[in-house]
Amino acid sequence: MAMDGVEPKRARAGHGLAFGMLRLIGSPVFWLSAFVAFVLAGLALPLRLPLGPNYWDTAVYLDAVQRIRMGQVPSIDFFAPVGPLGYYLTTGLEALFPQAQPMLLVNWAVLPVALPLLALLTAHVGHRSRAQALLLLLPFLLFASLPVNLHGLYPMPGFDGYGHYNRHVSLLLYVLIAALLFVRNRRLLNGMVAALMLALFLVKITGAVTGTILVGYAMLAGRMRIRDVAVAAGLVLVVLAVLDLATGVVRAYLADILTLLGLNTGELLPRFLTVASVKFNVVGPGLLLLAVLAFAAWRERVPFSLAGLRALLAAPLGWFAAALFALTFFETQNTGSLEFIGLWPIVLLVLLGSWGRRDRLSQVVLVLALAVSLPTALIFTQRAARAALGGLSYTSLKLPDLGPLGRVSLKPDIAERAVGMLEHYAGQQESYRDLVRRNLLPSYILYSEIDYQATWLLEVQQGVTALRAWEAANKRRLESLFTLDFVDPFNYLLDRRPTPNTPIGIDPRRSTPDIDQPTLEGLNQADAILEPKCPPTTARTAITQHFAEALKGRRLVALAPCWDMYLKE
Repeated sequence: MAMDGVEPKRARAGHGLAFGMLRLIGSPVFWLSAFVAFVLAGLALPLRLPLGPNYWDTAVYLDAVQRIRMGQVPSIDFFAPVGPLGYYLTTGLEALFPQAQPMLLVNWAVLPVALPLLALLTAHVGHRSRAQALLLLLPFLLFASLPVNLHGLYPMPGFDGYGHYNRHVSLLLYVLIAALLFVRNRRLLNGMVAALMLALFLVKITGAVTGTILVGYAMLAGRMRIRDVAVAAGLVLVVLAVLDLATGVVRAYLADILTLLGLNTGELLPRFLTVASVKFNVVGPGLLLLAVLAFAAWRERVPFSLAGLRALLAAPLGWFAAALFALTFFETQNTGSLEFIGLWPIVLLVLLGSWGRRDRLSQVVLVLALAVSLPTALIFTQRAARAALGGLSYTSLKLPDLGPLGRVSLKPDIAERAVGMLEHYAGQQESYRDLVRRNLLPSYILYSEIDYQATWLLEVQQGVTALRAWEAANKRRLESLFTLDFVDPFNYLLDRRPTPNTPIGIDPRRSTPDIDQPTLEGLNQADAILEPKCPPTTARTAITQHFAEALKGRRLVALAPCWDMYLKE
């Protein structure tokens, strides 16, 4: 029989513990701390991730890391398709976590910039409402958690090795929109806008253009004064001026942007239609939500005046229309990322305005707001869970010389197919050269196919083994290498010196300028230029033709079944 008072004390203690747990779970600090611990563990542990489409895009960052470690500066010493910040952030993380799986390393490279700003935002909003702070924080943490895009390019589960800088921009735009809507302290808002616009500019110029549209709209809507925008812009320009005076990187980056604009021409309308079709699960309900919000504004008889227009611009209707346009513009310049996650802070405003109201129109708005946001979260969660759970039964490839780059897994039958296809490519060269002559790839989505990415890793492993064997047999160390392919991992893997004034992420049709004298001089410094052959493709052939001038006077060496080497005597 229990003593008097014991059970009530235990009950009170239990209630206190439960209340404490609920309070902890409801704290933004708890979730931020847990997320940071999750990221640090993911970077420190030698994790093996399920191989996904376009994995070799990740290796472009490793090429940049090696170049930066050797003293090269993006846009000055090598042509890069995007801004320098992502490469420097990746280099810094790689120095701290050299064994991190590259997909995680690159995916989380933006966090040293984004997380402190997000922490400031949630702390500021949390003083008014912890619930709102959590509702702004948790979606960001979800979408920043894993290398997953919202549009799958291949049916097999795996983590996405492409679109890293697009994801970085999407996360930064999320924080920018949340700050423009929820930060009420002018100085904090000006500082956050300046920091985010600077980061967006240095990550990818289209992100900065999108951010400028949003900041300009904030000025029209009364969220920022002209003076505030001028202060934020002035801070950005001062930092860029100091950076350029110290390194010259800003001028070089702007020159690269102009070069890319010349290489990428085309009509904008078809790109808008492509975004609308690919992301109809967001654009469709988003347009319906706009229509309903516009009807609600019409029904409320907003006065036709300057004050009425300002009120309309500041309302969720105006913000949603502006953000939908701005984010759609950004997606017209991309191929895969976290499309439209920046709408969530505006959707939160819509939900706060409709929640608890019982009129039919508010209920329709509530349903449409959830239709805009929930599918995105569900797609991300489903793709991440499918990759993680599928990976439990996956096997690894024999890639002993690729280090963290080779820590991937895939279905056993695809692994067997990759090995067989490498042998097939080596033995059937003429068949694939015939496809090149016809301007055809072996498969329409070759680079998105997981088995091809596995074959590419095996091809790189063969190249590393062959290079080391050749060096041992010839008692000569090849100090500098250049690869005639989209990505060049050899200098990073073998710790060699990349050639200066040569591009990374080579694509002569889209992102690589014509060869000039500095590039040719840089290529002449390469002890060996490597040509992959398994298989010959239209892109590889175009790259070889692009750099053909640099091959003159070199001795051709059959290095391995899948590799030729143009050796400098």
